[in-house]
Amino acid sequence: MENFVVSARKYRPQTFASVVGQRHITSTLKNAIERGQLAHAYLFCGPRGVGKTTCARIFAKAINCQNPQGGEACNECESCRSFNEGRSLNVHELDAASNNSVDDIRNLIEQVRIIPQQGSYSVFVIDEVHMLSAAAFNAFLKTLEEPPHHAIFILATTEKHKIIPTILSRCQIYDFNRIRVEDGVEYLRYIATKEGVEADDEALNLISHKADGGMRDALSMFDKAVSFCGNKLSYKDVAATLNVLDYDTYFSATDMLLEGRYIDALMLFDQVLSRGFSSQVFIAGLNAHMRDLLMSKGPAISLVEFTGTLIERYKQQATRCSEAFLFGAISLLTEADGKIRQSSNQRLLVELGLMKIAGLGQKKNDEVASLSLEVDVPLPELQPAPQPTPVAQPTPQPTPVAQPTPAPQPVAQPVSAPAPTPQPAPTPVAQPQPAPAPVAEERPTETATPRVVTPRSRRSGMSLGSLLSEEANTQTKSEAHAVVEEVDPDCQAKLMAIKAEFVDILSKGRMRYVPVFETMTVSDRVVRVVVPSRELFEEIMRDKLEWLKEIQKLAGLKCSIDLEVIVNEAVRIARPITIEDRLRHLVGKNERLKEMIETLVLDAE
Repeated sequence: MENFVVSARKYRPQTFASVVGQRHITSTLKNAIERGQLAHAYLFCGPRGVGKTTCARIFAKAINCQNPQGGEACNECESCRSFNEGRSLNVHELDAASNNSVDDIRNLIEQVRIIPQQGSYSVFVIDEVHMLSAAAFNAFLKTLEEPPHHAIFILATTEKHKIIPTILSRCQIYDFNRIRVEDGVEYLRYIATKEGVEADDEALNLISHKADGGMRDALSMFDKAVSFCGNKLSYKDVAATLNVLDYDTYFSATDMLLEGRYIDALMLFDQVLSRGFSSQVFIAGLNAHMRDLLMSKGPAISLVEFTGTLIERYKQQATRCSEAFLFGAISLLTEADGKIRQSSNQRLLVELGLMKIAGLGQKKNDEVASLSLEVDVPLPELQPAPQPTPVAQPTPQPTPVAQPTPAPQPVAQPVSAPAPTPQPAPTPVAQPQPAPAPVAEERPTETATPRVVTPRSRRSGMSLGSLLSEEANTQTKSEAHAVVEEVDPDCQAKLMAIKAEFVDILSKGRMRYVPVFETMTVSDRVVRVVVPSRELFEEIMRDKLEWLKEIQKLAGLKCSIDLEVIVNEAVRIARPITIEDRLRHLVGKNERLKEMIETLVLDAE
């Protein structure tokens, strides 16, 4: 059987032009070779599998080539052939992970003194140089600073921050970038064509994205997928081979959350867990998916690392997602991702996050939701039994226009008004006649419009978000205020009347809120308070429904009220901060406290 060579070795680039995704590095090195401006020490930094060692080998071959062409090796001379066949004596590679002692550096220094027998330069490539010990670094300093003219050092590392500054100052530093998904897909397509493998764009996109910027990792995954799938790579098979969640899972989950179908989202999450994926993998992938959707909504789409049909799917789903939904979802998922490692019940934490996202559109404004629900309650009470009768009275009035058999019925009802004999004319005249009595009935007909908008039978099967959107479209705020004011016009007076009593209740259990509600003001049905900090504002807003219910119950109101909280940092200055300030504040409010302090000889503490 023929010996198999992995793609990472078989298709290792042999020229600067074939290096993937590092154009800024290869162009600089080629220009330096052409102009003869070679440094004595280079430091190649970057993530794993991005071409650091590959560029070092290409550079070593190019500077020893006898017939270089535009900074590239000719691959035909004896030096290039010996290099390609692995028998060149001009290149020395040292693994600093296993040769990190002072003795290893001393042996390297002894080799540096030997003049190359063929070619112009001896190149010493030290991989994982950050693994050298501190003593080895110090022993290497002098040689690295002033090596022989024929010696060139190329240091490669994935952790530049671990290298001491004295080494960094002696090297030309080249930072390698992560390979973009687009570049990885193109190179994988090239290799698939060479190997006779048929692969779709989504499968190659998944491999490149999973590699996280490393071409060596991408080629290893490609070999694994070919071993499993054969000569045809499909998206589903590649996802199963690499044991990653496919994009369809995240697209489906997002659709469910957008529609508020949290039960379906929980069932999908259960399927993900049954396939062996962890909760952290799912929530991190969904968070990245939401981020990509947000980027796909505008010119920032260039930040989405996808190609082909997949980027079109992101564009289509992004049009259905509002920015508020995506911002909220990313915030909730990021919070859950940070807590999931310390959580004792990771599944419940993720499920709670999914339910919050599903209700994000409903949770956007809790006070609007509570106001809508409270307005719903008195609406049926505003439609008593007499209201259907005026609604039924106009129905017989148009019937006489057609003059069918029920014509005698309207004649029998307005017994006191038979004077106007012609039927068509009395219809407008019939309304001013009962003016004294139906004046109160004309107002319910105006308030009857909300009743048509919010029928209980129609709302029972609708979500809260649908109810709020329908309420906003059909009932304006002015109409809602008019209904509440008609129910209880003394709302403002009642709220001011219970102010002292409500503050007294707070002083028994919630002293920190007493200064806030002592200065509260009332305008119509709106209670306004001023807080000195954003933290206190958030605390009050979290318990807003509780505050409103307590105030409403204490004032004996049936109408809905609202609470407006204003943040004013200047209030903090006027509040008592120190113990002495607090004591003076309390004594100013209760003179008997001063007498008790003087009698018992108490101090401020």
